[in-house]
Amino acid sequence: MSASSFGEALLRLWPDGDQNVPGLRDGIAAAAPAVFARHGITSPLLVAHVMAQISHECGAGHEVVENLNYTAGRMMQVWPSRFPTTASAAPYAHNPKALANKVYNGRMGNRAGSDDGWTFRGRGAAQTTGRDGYARLAKATGLDLVNHPELVLAPKHFLDCGVADFIACGCLPFAQADDVVGVTKRLNGGSVGLAQRKAWLSTWKAALATVPVAAKPAPLKPRSGAALPRDPVPAIAPAAAPAAAVPARSLLARVAAALTAAFRRS
Repeated sequence: MSASSFGEALLRLWPDGDQNVPGLRDGIAAAAPAVFARHGITSPLLVAHVMAQISHECGAGHEVVENLNYTAGRMMQVWPSRFPTTASAAPYAHNPKALANKVYNGRMGNRAGSDDGWTFRGRGAAQTTGRDGYARLAKATGLDLVNHPELVLAPKHFLDCGVADFIACGCLPFAQADDVVGVTKRLNGGSVGLAQRKAWLSTWKAALATVPVAAKPAPLKPRSGAALPRDPVPAIAPAAAPAAAVPARSLLARVAAALTAAFRRS
């Protein structure tokens, strides 16, 4: 772990993180020790993988709610089977609520003929989407997210919801193996934004000075019912390469000591 604490790294890497949710970064930093411990995020490497995915999914705190304000042309690119012509897309252009209900209802647990598509649009650290996604997250966190989906945006719950989604999607074994492709497939259902996710991972590894591991699990097929692709977040330039691992002491002891020291400084 580098001299910078997790909280200091978050402030530096998410410079606009409080723009849409005031106090978001402080809330994340305050919750981090308990959240990471509860979900088994016990090393700098795992923290880096979690934060790389979260940073991409929510645009470093700048895109915490899915933007569904599309032009007709953009809808035809994202959902070509639903909007094969300009005429079919025009009624939903710059009409986020109608678009959400059109493209999300009837799947992911969303009821046809309802506002579920809009109510359960992508939100939060992992852009949780769909009634089923919010229900799964509610079970994992104990929060009433089905009746109050906006809770995923609360600063004190933001990280917990993001990490719970990361765990529920089966990302942890791939993060332990330092396999960003596997993590991305589990969380995203494909490889949307992979280059940006890799850049974020390099940046967070540098900030936390993580120690790499080698083992790699078997490849996975994309998760069914995954959220549709969103407009990509601009690539983040990787920071300097992580410092070399220090051979002294056992890995477990070094990581535990580093995490404890960093969180105390947050």
